[in-house]
Amino acid sequence: MSIYSPAEDSYLMSKILENNLPELIKQNPDLKFLEIGTGNGIHLQTALDLRIKKENIFSSDINQEAVSHCKSLGFNCIHSDLFENFKKEMKFSLIIFNPPYLPEDSKEPRDSRIATTGGKKGSETINKFLEQAKNYLDKNGKIFLLTSSFTKGINFKGYKKRLLEKKKLFFEEICVWELKPTPITPPTCP
Repeated sequence: MSIYSPAEDSYLMSKILENNLPELIKQNPDLKFLEIGTGNGIHLQTALDLRIKKENIFSSDINQEAVSHCKSLGFNCIHSDLFENFKKEMKFSLIIFNPPYLPEDSKEPRDSRIATTGGKKGSETINKFLEQAKNYLDKNGKIFLLTSSFTKGINFKGYKKRLLEKKKLFFEEICVWELKPTPITPPTCP
């Protein structure tokens, strides 16, 4: 299985990081950063270049080759399917995810599907991520999530979302969202 190479979606996420991380770091110099599905580590390097402390940069990938590659670059990277191998007590200020978001296509080669296919509708991996991610955010934590116009059925329930940027490609539109969990308000007595 090969490592996912940066493409338009990766470069859009890098731009979002370059535009947003300086202010986030100013607000929280000890910001803890996590990338799920790190691929070749382009966003880890961007985070480091923008002055997130290297010991505060974490990552994971389902592809062992990607994990080995990022480790060889000196980054903390674990083999994990989403949050499967993370300790429950780990909390992050920012979690980014450029997920596999395309609907299943039987014509696509099997070895590239893991990096591109998010399930029958394209949203199954994203929805699983959204369900798990809120448990790993610190009190003021947020998520940057990339989606595609091809992705159907994303469940943003439980998150306040804000569109950071969108980019029209010749065949689709990709978007990066900022997500924050909506607080659960306990019921009050009348």
